Amino acid sequence: MAYRHGVHASEVPTSILPPVTAAAGLPVVFGTAPVNLTADPAAAVNRPMLAYNYAEAVQAVGFQPANAQGLFEFTLSEFIKSHFALFAVAPVVLVNVLDPAVHRKAVTGQEIKLVGDAAPLPEAGVLKATVVVKSSDGATTHVAGTDYEVTYNTAGLAIINRLEDGAIAADAELKVDYAHLDPSMVTESDIIGGIDSGTGKATGLELLNEVFPRFRQVPGQVLAPKFSGSSAVAAVMKAKASNINSHFRAISLADIPTDEVEKYSDAPAWKNSNNITDPQQAICWPMLSLGGEKYHLSTQLAGLICKTDGANDDVPYVSPSNKSLQADSTVLADGSEVFLGPDQAAFLNGEGIITALNLIGGWKAWGNRTAAYPAISDPKDAFLAIRRMFIWIGNSLILTFWQKVDDPLNRRQIDTVIDSANIWLNGLAARQFILGGRVEFLESENPITDLMDGIARFHVYITPPSPNREIDFILEYDPAYLEGLFG
Repeated sequence: MAYRHGVHASEVPTSILPPVTAAAGLPVVFGTAPVNLTADPAAAVNRPMLAYNYAEAVQAVGFQPANAQGLFEFTLSEFIKSHFALFAVAPVVLVNVLDPAVHRKAVTGQEIKLVGDAAPLPEAGVLKATVVVKSSDGATTHVAGTDYEVTYNTAGLAIINRLEDGAIAADAELKVDYAHLDPSMVTESDIIGGIDSGTGKATGLELLNEVFPRFRQVPGQVLAPKFSGSSAVAAVMKAKASNINSHFRAISLADIPTDEVEKYSDAPAWKNSNNITDPQQAICWPMLSLGGEKYHLSTQLAGLICKTDGANDDVPYVSPSNKSLQADSTVLADGSEVFLGPDQAAFLNGEGIITALNLIGGWKAWGNRTAAYPAISDPKDAFLAIRRMFIWIGNSLILTFWQKVDDPLNRRQIDTVIDSANIWLNGLAARQFILGGRVEFLESENPITDLMDGIARFHVYITPPSPNREIDFILEYDPAYLEGLFG
């Protein structure tokens, strides 16, 4: 050591670490999108896209309004409309699996007639690069950029516009060849995805592991509207949400398909026969309708969860049940209305199914249970809000103490973890986010051989509040008050 003379100062690490909290409800949504409306359709395939507002989401994957039957042909468009327009919450991660090179159909000789200078093509999802415009007899092929240009209207339809100095006359009859996206060609396998053995590239639900490395945000909810009605898709959603990057966890939201289950009394049998029974899952029935547009209940539940979390400092201790949905009816996929009373809704809740109820205060989400209920009644696994609190606290502890990995396993290390975590939990308890919590380093859970091998276990005790799902008033006639008649 060099010779020193005088007064010096040095620093030691702070013994208390400030918490790094995980985003409680960040939705990661897998589905189909009208990528023909984007600048580069091929670049929007099997790539997680983070959007903080409607404009960013539309720029990333496009948007197609609901069709004449009120159904969104592209499932990510349904989620974008619900999340940004109906619930005004953000952000969201969108993953489109529709590939314009694969999920497309060709149309040859489509006849159109210009009305003045323009006419729309009938199908949505037209790929601009595939459009070829010919004369009505097919003998002349017109030149894009010289004779015509292709634009899109607000309904997402491709418009053939004649150019003033081109060879197409006003009100002309034309034949058009083109290809258009066909979301009906997307299968369960596309949503489930996998890893390409040649390129190593991930597709579908495998991309969930890319969200945190890309955006530094932990997924909170995993969805695949419409496709989650498949038991295979729901099973993979559950598996992936339970083990994100080998460290984090999230919940998955799924729907019971209303084209298969048309009566509320049949929903529990479908749930059990399709093995939707895990604490990490929430299962919904039926669909919602607003102004004739149909939404999967999982879509709106995700927005409602984010809105509820946002109103409570992004701490997921409040249940979304009995909070307002954006709906004017509950429906099946074919548009048939479903009418549920509180007794029927309670029956579904008792089977671990979340539904919607219009009783007092308009349409509300109704149900607190995860899909594990009633087979599992442990509060941490049976109540959705408590399940989410355990996930959120676990994810937050990982984010906070990752910086301490590989530090010397000595008493200072142990005290730093215990003290920092306990201060954080005490703060949560003071604000009634939890009823109480503490962290302990127990000798019984830390054998000498594990300590020698660099493994330390900390026991976290927490009690999030249960949803007050039932309030009972006991009324009794008390004749003593008759004494008041005598002044």
